[in-house]
Amino acid sequence: MGPFFMPIATYGAVKNLDTAELKSLGAQIILSNTYHLMLAPGEKIIKRADGLHKFINWSGPILTDSGGFQVFSLAQHRKIREKGVTFADPKNGNKYLLTPEKSIKIQTDLGVDIAMVLDEVVGYPASKKMVKEAMNRTTRWAKRSKEARQSKKMKLFGIVQGGIYKDLRLTSANGLVKLDFDGYAIGGVAVGEPRNKMKHILSWTVHELPENKPRYLMGLGRPEEIIQAVKQGIDMFDCVIPTREARHGRLYLWTNTHGRGVSVSPSRSGKDARPILRGKFYQTINITNAKFAKDLKPINQTNLKQYSKAYLHHLFKTSEPLGMRLATLSNLNFYLTLMSELRQAIKNNKL
Repeated sequence: MGPFFMPIATYGAVKNLDTAELKSLGAQIILSNTYHLMLAPGEKIIKRADGLHKFINWSGPILTDSGGFQVFSLAQHRKIREKGVTFADPKNGNKYLLTPEKSIKIQTDLGVDIAMVLDEVVGYPASKKMVKEAMNRTTRWAKRSKEARQSKKMKLFGIVQGGIYKDLRLTSANGLVKLDFDGYAIGGVAVGEPRNKMKHILSWTVHELPENKPRYLMGLGRPEEIIQAVKQGIDMFDCVIPTREARHGRLYLWTNTHGRGVSVSPSRSGKDARPILRGKFYQTINITNAKFAKDLKPINQTNLKQYSKAYLHHLFKTSEPLGMRLATLSNLNFYLTLMSELRQAIKNNKL
C-alpha cells in the first residue's frame, strides 16, 4: 500500500469538505477523535446509527486517536492517575473519567477500523524522570487496552513515547513490541519537541518496530518532514497543516515544470520554490496578499484549474466560506498527490 496521509476529521468531518469530495481527492482513510466524539454527539448515538462510517457517510477506513493528546492539551482541567484521567469539559464543566478500557469501549462503539491505545503525553521540555513515568504508564495502559479489546476486527496500535531520550524510546518500543500490536505509532514528536529532534527519535525507534506492521508518525508534518520520515521507514501520517493553513489562506502548490500539478516554474517562483522530490518543487503562498488580487492564473493545474488566484483572493477578502473550501481542496490535493508521488517513487526505486 505504501505511505499514506490521513486527513483529519476530528468531529467526524474534515473541515469544509464532504466525504464525496474526500473520495474524489483520493483520500484512502481519515482520522477522527475519540475524546471529541465522546463529548458530542456521544458514542451511544453513533452506535445507534450503525457506527461512525454510516453516521458520516464514509465507506473507507477510519482511525481514531484515543483522546490522549486532548487530555494533554487540557492541562488545566485534568488529573492523571494510574486508573485513568479525570478531566472537566472546558465548555460546561462536566466531569469525566477516561480509562484505557473506556477509550477502547468508545472506539469499539464507534465501529472504527483502527483504534489507538490511551497514552500519557508529556510536553517539551520535561524532566527525564517525568518522561520516564509517563512512558512506563503508557506501556501499562497499552497492556490494559489490549486486554480490553473485544473485536479482533478492530486493529489496535500501541504508541511509543519517551521524549527526546534514546534509552526511554528504546524501552518503550521494546515493551510494546512484546505486547504484539497490529501496528505501532510514534507519539510525542508533534507536541513541542524540537523539530530537529525528529530525525534522531525516528532513527532510534523505527528499527525496533516490526517491518511487517504499519508504523505511524502522529501529528506530522510539513512536506519535507513527511519525505524524511518515509525515508526512515514511516508508513502513516496525519496532520492539521493542510486543512488548518487552508482556512488562513495559506496554500501549498507544486511549482515543477514537468509532471502533475504544474503551478509556476521554479525559475519564476525563485527562492520560494523548495525541492521536494526529484525534479519537483513546491511553494507556499498566502492568497490574501495584495499581489494576488489581479492574478488571473489558475489556483493550481489539477482540481482547481477552473478558478483563478484572483477569485480565491476575492473570496477570502469578502469572507466567503467558499474561499476556505477551495483552499482546503487545493491543499489536500497537494498532500494526497505528494503521497501518491512517494508511493510511485518507492515502487520505481527512485526515492
